[in-house]
Amino acid sequence: MRTHFRKRWYLFIPLIFVAIAAFGYVTMWLWNSLLPDLFHLPVITFWQSVGLLVLTRLLFGSHGNPHHHMSGHWRNNLREKWQNMTPEERENFVHHFHNHPHFGKCCDKDSDSGACTSDKNTGSEPK
Repeated sequence: MRTHFRKRWYLFIPLIFVAIAAFGYVTMWLWNSLLPDLFHLPVITFWQSVGLLVLTRLLFGSHGNPHHHMSGHWRNNLREKWQNMTPEERENFVHHFHNHPHFGKCCDKDSDSGACTSDKNTGSEPK
């Protein structure tokens, strides 16, 4: 079955062009029907919408790997490190992960107690 598709890979080329054209026209239609009225942006052409799709793919796309932020090598490396940790090291890792400003709660630490100052009662009542 696999060799059958290898022999006829060229049949998918027109499908790729049809998909690019369809996404380009949908993007152009959505842009031209919404953004000029909402944000006073200019109307774009088909080729500008295709360029916009390419640009967003380059900036935000996964480049062929839908889980590029958790690639196999990185995930396996982290799993191996986790398995080699002692229970105290695991607890310390989880504690630091949850208090990291990008991954966990963003709070200011009190230098004396090490507790989050946002957790303390500041004396003001909620509105």
